Amino acid sequence: MDTLSYKTISSNKATVNKNWVIVDVQDVILGRACTKIASLLRGKYKTNFSPHVDCGDNVIVLNTEKISLSGLKLENKEYITYSGYPGGQKSQTPEELLKKNPKLLVERAVKGMLPKNRLGRELFRNLHVYIGTEHPHEAQQPTKLDLNSIK
Repeated sequence: MDTLSYKTISSNKATVNKNWVIVDVQDVILGRACTKIASLLRGKYKTNFSPHVDCGDNVIVLNTEKISLSGLKLENKEYITYSGYPGGQKSQTPEELLKKNPKLLVERAVKGMLPKNRLGRELFRNLHVYIGTEHPHEAQQPTKLDLNSIK
């Protein structure tokens, strides 16, 4: 048996093909949408996935102001930040975030699902979140993707 024919192919920056994808999150639950978006950014659904390479797609997220949360999370969940100074702890509910800046809600959820290293920071740059249906990426010819088609 020729063992040289059974080589594992590992992708790198040169062999990866990255696509542009549009995701509409209107009336979709936040956590379920963000897990699928994180999987798209990571490239885990592709056949040439390598865990150490950015082989995911560029994802454009639209209608973030119309995203929903399940249960009582809109009022009861809290996002806590701490500046490091005494009295510098602040907390916000998702309801307040939706009114102030709905982009942050999606960005924060997706960022928490990516690796906590240099690769994760590089993958996060491939996420483009917008309020409403307009985006400035028409030149990249993005394809529309239904989140229910991803498993």
